[in-house]
Amino acid sequence: MESITLKQLDFIRQSTIKAVAGLSESTIDHIPEGFNNNIRWNLGHIIFVQEKFAFHFAGEPIQIPENFERLFAKGTRPSDWQEELPTHETLLALLAEQPKRIQSILQNRLDEQVEKPFTTGSGLLLNTIGEFLNFTLYHEGMHFNTITILKRFATQHQK
Repeated sequence: MESITLKQLDFIRQSTIKAVAGLSESTIDHIPEGFNNNIRWNLGHIIFVQEKFAFHFAGEPIQIPENFERLFAKGTRPSDWQEELPTHETLLALLAEQPKRIQSILQNRLDEQVEKPFTTGSGLLLNTIGEFLNFTLYHEGMHFNTITILKRFATQHQK
């Protein structure tokens, strides 16, 4: 039986994909005044953090392009980018594939203790694979909200 964590992970990811499907490359690259990042960065950041929290801490191989850490880790920003970026289509494909891989590899391991527990920037100690996945629900939800705001600014900017 599928756990509620995995159902929620799929739900929030489908919501993220729906929010950005059909947007143009210029829309996902727009950075409104007062913001440091754009929709492309938020999507890449969601993928990067999910991959690290789901697979790295579970001792599984990471399966995203090697440049994602340089482009999308915490503290990075588009103004520092100096290499080719993943296309919107590539980001959407990675967003769609990642939850399926999490389901197939980790579905029966949610109660498993990780080798190295991790404390988030907000002070939450994560000890099990399930705790890491639950935290990514919160994380993606925060970035989903930011994407919604950025999308609104970008569409107003194009009018």
